[in-house]
Parts: sequence; C-alpha cells; structure tokens
Amino acid sequence: MDRKIEKKKWTVKKIGTIAAASLFGLFIVYLLFLRDSSSRLYVDKDKMTIATVQQGHFQEFIPVDGMVRPKTTIHIDAVFGGRVEEIYQRDGAQIEEGDKILRLSNAQIEMNYMQQENVALEVLDRYQNTRLGLERNLFNLQRQLVDLEYRLDIAKKDYMRKKQFHKKNVISEEEYENAYRDYHFARRNYELGLRTLEHDSLYVAKQMDAINESIDRVQGNIHMLHETLDNLIIRAPISGQLSSFHAERGETKSAGENLGQIDVLDGYKLRARIDERYVNRTYVGQPASFEYGGTTYDLEIDKIYSDITGGAFEVDLQFNGDEPAGVRRGQTIQLRLEFSGVADALIIPRGGFYQTTGGNWIYVLDSSGSQATRRPIRVGRQNIHHYEVMEGLEPGEQVIVSSYDAYGGRDRLIFR
Repeated sequence: MDRKIEKKKWTVKKIGTIAAASLFGLFIVYLLFLRDSSSRLYVDKDKMTIATVQQGHFQEFIPVDGMVRPKTTIHIDAVFGGRVEEIYQRDGAQIEEGDKILRLSNAQIEMNYMQQENVALEVLDRYQNTRLGLERNLFNLQRQLVDLEYRLDIAKKDYMRKKQFHKKNVISEEEYENAYRDYHFARRNYELGLRTLEHDSLYVAKQMDAINESIDRVQGNIHMLHETLDNLIIRAPISGQLSSFHAERGETKSAGENLGQIDVLDGYKLRARIDERYVNRTYVGQPASFEYGGTTYDLEIDKIYSDITGGAFEVDLQFNGDEPAGVRRGQTIQLRLEFSGVADALIIPRGGFYQTTGGNWIYVLDSSGSQATRRPIRVGRQNIHHYEVMEGLEPGEQVIVSSYDAYGGRDRLIFR
C-alpha cells in the first residue's frame, strides 16, 4: 500500500533564501541609517600644527609702525614765488629765530613794489606840504596878532596920556578925539585878529589831525610794502634744526611751496598709520606701548588725522613719562595699539585655518588623538598671537590651527 510522504516546511533552500533576504535587508538598513556617511581624508599628523585650547589672559591689540618725529615741527613755506638767489643755511643746520635761510628774487613783485612806493611817497609828500602850509598860515596869524597887540599897546598908552593932558587943557579937543579913535580902532583890530586866530587854530588843528592820520596811514602802507618785499627773504620763525630743506641757486620756487621745516628738539612723538577698519575704534587717549632696549615705554594717542589715504589714517602718539634714549628722527618703531584691557578668556593660537574657515569652524582632535572632526565655533576678538573663542570649544581640547587648504573641507581627518 502506498504511504503519503509529507513535504517538509523548512527546507534548506527556503532557510537559505530567508537568511539571504534578511542579510540584504540588514545591509540596506546599514547603508541607510547605520553607516558613517561623513566625508573623510587620511592625512599625516606630523605635517600640521596642533594647539591646546587654553583659559588664559587676553588683550586685544594690533601692531602698527610708528615713525619718530620731533614733538614740535614748524613748516617753512614760500609766501611768494621766485628764483633762488642766495642760500644762507644748509639742511641739518642749527639756526636761531630770525636767521636768514634763503633769498628769492621776483622781478614782477619788485617792480610793483617800486611803483607803489613811488605813488605812496608822492602822496606822503603832498600831505607833508599841506601840513607845512597850514603851519605857516598859523604862524602868520600869530605874527599878525603880535603886531596888533603891539599897536594896541601904543594906542592905549598914547590915549591915556592925552586923556590926562585933555583934563588939564594942555591939548586940543581934536587931538584928544584922534587919540581916542586910534585906541578903539587898535583894540577892535586886536579883538578881531584874536577871534580869527582862535577860529583858524581850531580849523588847523582838525586839519592837522586828519593830515597826520593820513600820513601815518601812508607810512604804514610803505612799511607794509617793505615787509612784503622782505618776504622774499625766508627767515627762521623759531630756533631749532633745519630739516627737509633742499634748494639750489637758480631754482624756481612757487608761491606756497614748502621749503623745509624746523624741528624743535625738545622731545619726540610717534606718527603711525592705522588701517581704516579701526577708525571707529580709535580715540584720543588710547594707550599704546613698545619695548626698546629692554624697557617698555607707554604712549597714548594725542591727535587723530581725519584724512584717509591708501586705506589708512594717521595718528600722533605722545610719550607718557620718559622717552627712550638714542632714538632718532625718522626711525621706525613697532607699537602695540591697545583696544582693550587684559581679561580672562578662552584662547587658541593664531594660524592659517582662519583664512579658510573665517573663524566659523575648526578641526578638533578626539580623545584618542587618531582623528579630528570638524566642529562649528565662534571667534571673537583677536590680536597678533591669539583668537578669543566665544563658543564651541572647551579648555584642554586640541585643535588643528595650521592651514586647511589641502583638506577640501572634509568632515573628518584620519591620521596615518
């Protein structure tokens, strides 16, 4: 009799198929969810710079070059243009106030001066002649008054004698009357002459005041003409050392042209150029410092020049206290211009990574030191040595601070 053979439910083939499908499903899940999909790059650890994140002191400052200049400098400019005729001093000479430096010639100015001087002298001569005529008229009036006074005195004495004779009937009535008329005529002439002299004296006084004022004005104009011509001779406005002075005989100088300067050697200052990005953060009194001969010298900004040329502006810095011995005019000294005081901060050294990341991320080493992972950070202030880290890092962590140009922005760097 035939026996029914039951078919096995779990065959080797079926089990193998299910196992294969499960493995394929697990592989798909791994590919989709479990596999590390971050980009990576194998690099040599010894070709990069690794630094440790530190909690330390930070001060924001920038380096600037300051040029040594005298504290007081007076510029010498040509008032008028002209040809250099004589040179009395040379560059670097010690000169005193009022010393001649050079003499210019200008034919047009000299001709105008002669013409104006002649006109002024003619006007002055007319005023002086007028004054002389008024004085002569006044003297004539005074002489006439003296003569009238003399005649009055004679007529009065004659009248007084004849009056006595008339009382004694010694003289006739006619002779007495003639003496009386002569006396009163002389007295009226004298009074009239006196009033005329008083009137003319007042008029002459006013005229003399006006003429004297006009003469003074003309003489002032002549003096001004002399001073104008004297401006062709360049003199030292102050005592000091003549510098930046370059002139040769026969050379032509323009009006307003700078001829040189006089340095008053009573101290020095520094003039520095600062990048225009810091124009809104620079202020009078801002501190700076530098080291010279093993000593630190402190300065502060004394003047800020508003003009911006070539992407920078200039400032003058004065010393706070002693000045370094041995510095010379024109010497360049590197300064630390401070923008903040010393404060506690999380810092990392400056490096080439910043040019690639802009301070927005950095590679951070793991605890094993075998690889570095890209991590976002935020960088705040900076100086020539360090960046201030605001967030994203912890003290003691190690980071790569050298250039990232060869890494292509990979998410992970694995060390070989």
